Amino acid sequence: MTLARGSGDIGADQPYKMSFTSGGLFLNESIDLAASYLKTSNWIETIALAQSEGLTSLPKEKSKRRVLREITNRLETLSDEELQFLVDTADRQEQRLLLWLSICRAYRLVREFAVEVVQDRYLAYQLEIPIESFELFIEQKAEWDDTLASTADATRVRLRQVAFKIMREAGVISEDRRIQSTYLSTSLRALIEANTPSDLAFFPGVMAEGGKP
Repeated sequence: MTLARGSGDIGADQPYKMSFTSGGLFLNESIDLAASYLKTSNWIETIALAQSEGLTSLPKEKSKRRVLREITNRLETLSDEELQFLVDTADRQEQRLLLWLSICRAYRLVREFAVEVVQDRYLAYQLEIPIESFELFIEQKAEWDDTLASTADATRVRLRQVAFKIMREAGVISEDRRIQSTYLSTSLRALIEANTPSDLAFFPGVMAEGGKP
């Protein structure tokens, strides 16, 4: 088992990165980039090839580079085994869930919202996620973090919009903002547990060994 790259940066000391606002789940682009990486095992070569072949449909080169960088930041949190599963084995929903996993690992803000708000509300049978829940979450986090405290209102709105967009695209919530119970196949669950069992908490309703999410 090859441990996920960048896993050492995951935790309470990881800075709050806001760059996930560059877009949503990027499902097709992520799968294509992962497939390209698995041929070379070199992210620098993979990004260069993706730029030359026009992996994204964005019109501006600067936007393309930014999106490719963010997709790479996410995929780098997956182990080689998880990447292989994403490309060769996973069905469409499993691919979405693996990308949700990578986003939670890459972005502390999304990860903490998934565990502290989404999972908690699911366990309390409060299945609707109001928009205000994200705003309150940011306010609470900002009391302890200067970066979040200095974030402009417009940026906070964008953070919320993209976070909810990603959750909808991943199947974590529905179009009307209701939390969806997650089904993990035996194979996908085993992959996650072999790497970081605590990551199961990113998926609403998924229980770790011992009956706790």
